[in-house]
Amino acid sequence: MGSLVDIVTLENLEQKLFRWDPSSSSHLYALVDMGSNGIRFSIADLSPPRARQLRCIYRERAAISLFDALGGPSLLFPEETIKLVSQTLARFRSIAVDDYDVPPSQMRIFATEAMRRAENATTMLEAIRSACPGLPVYVLAPPVETLFGSVGARSGFVDVKGLFLDLGGGSVQMTYLDTYARPRESSTSPEVAAALAGQSLPFGAAHLTSVLDSSDAETQASEISRLRDSMSEAFRTLCAKFPSLATDAAEAQRGKAGEGEATAGIDVYLCGGGFRGYGSMLMNRHPIQPYPIPSIGGFTVSGHLFGRTKDLLEFDKSFEGKIFGMSKRRRAQFPAIVAVVDALISAVPRIRSVTFCSGGNREGALMMSLPTEIRHSNPLSHCGLVLRKHVPFQPVPDAAPVEVVLDALRSAFPPDLNLASTTTIFGLRIDALYAEQIWSQLGCDAETNASAALHNAISYPDLPGLTHLARAVLGVTTCARWGASLAPVDEPLYKNLRALMDAADPDATFWADYTGSVTSAMAAIVRGWPKARGAIQDKIRFRATAQHHNPIRVQLEISVNPDAAMGVGPDVIHETFRGLKKHRRSGREVSVTVQPLVKESSVLSG
Repeated sequence: MGSLVDIVTLENLEQKLFRWDPSSSSHLYALVDMGSNGIRFSIADLSPPRARQLRCIYRERAAISLFDALGGPSLLFPEETIKLVSQTLARFRSIAVDDYDVPPSQMRIFATEAMRRAENATTMLEAIRSACPGLPVYVLAPPVETLFGSVGARSGFVDVKGLFLDLGGGSVQMTYLDTYARPRESSTSPEVAAALAGQSLPFGAAHLTSVLDSSDAETQASEISRLRDSMSEAFRTLCAKFPSLATDAAEAQRGKAGEGEATAGIDVYLCGGGFRGYGSMLMNRHPIQPYPIPSIGGFTVSGHLFGRTKDLLEFDKSFEGKIFGMSKRRRAQFPAIVAVVDALISAVPRIRSVTFCSGGNREGALMMSLPTEIRHSNPLSHCGLVLRKHVPFQPVPDAAPVEVVLDALRSAFPPDLNLASTTTIFGLRIDALYAEQIWSQLGCDAETNASAALHNAISYPDLPGLTHLARAVLGVTTCARWGASLAPVDEPLYKNLRALMDAADPDATFWADYTGSVTSAMAAIVRGWPKARGAIQDKIRFRATAQHHNPIRVQLEISVNPDAAMGVGPDVIHETFRGLKKHRRSGREVSVTVQPLVKESSVLSG
């Protein structure tokens, strides 16, 4: 390819990739991913302190299949494809530099499998150089493509441990990433270890589709057999390189045979257009219908549900209507995608869960440009800064920190309950985001706010860390804070969000309703964001004990300052817990006592 292109390897990655600088005059970055199935372009705002959010402010996809363009008798890009690609990239450059003022030095073009294979790649690169002066094309070596894909997929989480696969048009990448295994000083980072161990298999969705559409039965069977053998070999190779994966695989095998823990298994994270198409089909056939959250990022299913390939394939063949999230091209590739999924299921002893990720090469490149401490931070730590357009939040100057509010809410839970392990706003680490909404939109009535809580939760920007379960818990908990009085049009959404929570944890909806009720009681006495650290404690305090944990029975004492509660009787506080009565059918119960906040307290009402 000569001097026209830079090959990005793990060794020269730091020199080729831009480095994020908090003091930079611009934090806008533009990236183009020349994938085999399409060319994707986006502009991200990495302004501190929310750089970890990878906030996308513009995105576009050009439906140019470089893989299809190489589908002739020789691996040559046609002249019309070269012209179309160069014109498209010139337009992307103009959007970034002229319309959004992205510094040219902060724009990158990445090319992958198709550019690596093309015999006339140099001709394509010359056309791009002519159309986009000064903008080089970086061809990713397979380990770097694995690195960007896996890190982009994991960008939605603080820590991950599992298999990562990226299904493109020409190939499928497979690796293992365990960010809990923090490296010692000078040791290889988990991300680089994953890239070095990554397996690149030449069985992309477009490639397999061409085989399944144009080959005889014997050739098809041979290719599928090669795919399965390659996937199994790749998994064995990863097990040999990562002892923790080998241990999990052995435990999963014993569990599958009925000799070990039934919950043993391997978690899988999937990205790339092919796998996202499979996720969209799963979402359309999910037991909860209509599935309440439209975005594919953060969609998680059990290994059992993931393995329903025959049912999904039959539905795809028989259903003639539009399937949400599936383009015509993706529908045409679906049998090939299923073949890859079947090979994965065959290779892994037992898949415990599968999470579909919206991130990919571009997000991975952005993540790798960030310092390690930011890359490994909680992606939701500053999400309130991003979401305030959706949920207005304007605390008074010098207001008490959010931790004061959260401490008050935590005090309403039994002290022997490990909140970090619960399916609550605390366990899912969305507590700060929830707290910022407690006193927002006080000018609206409770019914309007309850409805908005549900719709905001499912329509927030596609933020890293905001999984489908987190969205459901956030929406239902905030809805309960406003009394959960809903119009009939909102009832199906409310019901299905709760069903999503029930599927993950049978106690999740109880704790959401309980948290919302406690919050409502607190907000009845504390009428706005506290101005000082002691503002909540001086007005209302909670003390909880658990009489039983299975089923849950909580005794809650609420002590209220009479001066702060002028005009607010005990019956008002009791009324905020009315929504918990429905849980009595399952044995879960809360007993509330309201008393004055004085040294020698006397019970006002039982």
